[in-house]
Amino acid sequence: MLKRAVAVAAVLALAAPAIASDIPSYTDGPKPMKIGQCVTTRVAELASRLENMPDSGSAVSFVNGISQVSYDIVPAVQESRVGDSVKLCLTKLPSGCPKGDDRGKFYKATNARTHKSWELPDSEHMCGGA
Repeated sequence: MLKRAVAVAAVLALAAPAIASDIPSYTDGPKPMKIGQCVTTRVAELASRLENMPDSGSAVSFVNGISQVSYDIVPAVQESRVGDSVKLCLTKLPSGCPKGDDRGKFYKATNARTHKSWELPDSEHMCGGA
């Protein structure tokens, strides 16, 4: 019995580096700052736009602190799972915003597991809005 346990432990020890190399690494620190710049992050949370109102739209937040929201239910967001790897690219920056109000950035997200993409803003309202 002890020989078998030692053999299993040895196999697992040899397999661990191979298993670990299959897990993607993430750069969750910096956020994209320029149009066209992309980062890899992970889905941190999936929710509806309004709490306890599933038909109010889609909302997703990422490990790097960026969130996206829509008044519509976005199927590609709904098919995502917490922990999914996502390529997140800045696609649009708001202009003419009051100082300190930087809402209205648009990001395109592509889920590495589902291969589906969506493009949404980081806020329900654009800069200078409600």
